[in-house]
Amino acid sequence: MILMRLLACPDKFRGTLTAQQAAAAISAGAVAAGWAADTQPLADGGEGTLEAFGDPNRITKVTGPLGDPVEASWLLEGKRAVIEMARASGLSLVGGPDGNDPLQATTTGTGQLIARAAELGARHIVVGLGGSATTDGGFGALRAMAPLPRFAGITIELACDVLTRFVDAAAVFGPQKGASPNQIELLTRRLERLGDLYEREYGVCVTNQDRSGAAGGLAGGLATVGARLCDGFELVAEHVDLYDQIERADVVITGEGALDATSFKGKVVGGVAALAAEAGVKTLAVVGRRDYDFDAPIEVIDISACYGLDQALRNTTELVATVVNDWLSRR
Repeated sequence: MILMRLLACPDKFRGTLTAQQAAAAISAGAVAAGWAADTQPLADGGEGTLEAFGDPNRITKVTGPLGDPVEASWLLEGKRAVIEMARASGLSLVGGPDGNDPLQATTTGTGQLIARAAELGARHIVVGLGGSATTDGGFGALRAMAPLPRFAGITIELACDVLTRFVDAAAVFGPQKGASPNQIELLTRRLERLGDLYEREYGVCVTNQDRSGAAGGLAGGLATVGARLCDGFELVAEHVDLYDQIERADVVITGEGALDATSFKGKVVGGVAALAAEAGVKTLAVVGRRDYDFDAPIEVIDISACYGLDQALRNTTELVATVVNDWLSRR
């Protein structure tokens, strides 16, 4: 008997499951229903981007977002390095917004990782920009990367999950990083000054570029040394040959912790749905919870609606496997 084949390709369920754990739960439900299952954890520039490329194999001690040393893991594979800025300059490193100092938070550690990758021979550096504590416009990173001319022959690709522009980063993301209204005004003026400085010093206007506000303007700062601002999902999907994997599947199941309209604007769920539609493959999204104020273009199972939010948070793995098993068993 030929088994039907499923591809499990979710994003993380923030706070409960990594993308790898979510993919394993989907796979377990598929196998219990008598299906064969392949797993491909995904990310769009935020947490999990590093694992989508491979397991980290380097650890470097760098300056954390508020100046304390942190040990940041990253990947060096041949001439390519993959870095998650959150591991050096992330909000989680300071205990979230309540522990952050939005005015002082620096991307210095991320710059140190990029510099270390170059020192070890990397000629292609991918940087995931999600989860930052910072709104320093990449100033700290650029200082740590000096001398900057050495990056002229190195390809730097930035995996971004937002389209926000440089100066808007403070107003859009500042509240998530613990910034008060007064601090947001100060940060906005800082970004305006930095935009002018970068144009004078490097001849690059970062303020009018989509995605330049990612990671509090780190994307714009790195653009001054020629970094490419990329759609994070597309960057990861191309690396893992996601479309080819989808074409080989009979059903694709993706998912994330919270589904809303933004899930279909450059995020994993929307990206998977678009590729699967192009390939003519049925798609299901299993999510921790769903915003019902919009019409999702694919079928969705909301485990909070099925089992309650408390159970969805406490038993995410088991419930993801259960709903997948039930759904596939009915096909």
